[in-house]
Amino acid sequence: MPEEKKIIIDEDWKSRVQSEKEQAAQAKPPTEASTEPAAADAGGHPLPPADFQTIVSLLATQAMMSLGALPNPITGNAAVHPQQAKHFIDLLAVLEEKTRGNLSMAEQQELEKLLHELRMVFVAVQQQPPPPASPAAS
Repeated sequence: MPEEKKIIIDEDWKSRVQSEKEQAAQAKPPTEASTEPAAADAGGHPLPPADFQTIVSLLATQAMMSLGALPNPITGNAAVHPQQAKHFIDLLAVLEEKTRGNLSMAEQQELEKLLHELRMVFVAVQQQPPPPASPAAS
């Protein structure tokens, strides 16, 4: 008869992992998302706080850049991309809808105002005639 292989389970590692987790939890108590800026990114620039306003600003900046109101930081040129702009405005609208009732009055008003302004700029950009075709393209 062949011998049955006996499975040996090292239970000690479980207790070590658990004690390490407990020590880590005691050393650094869990906190909610910090509103303090992170130390710095790789370039030495301080990072913005991880908060609602930063998310809104990020999406609004992308929308304004897509509307041609801000130059692209990489190319330095302002270009109009209506579909991208609409996408970022729609993302802000989703954020407004999903956070309704959970924002401070100031946050809610700021988001509503920003969405209104972005929509007005979007409509204005859509109503502008297209730029003339360059002679080289003909």
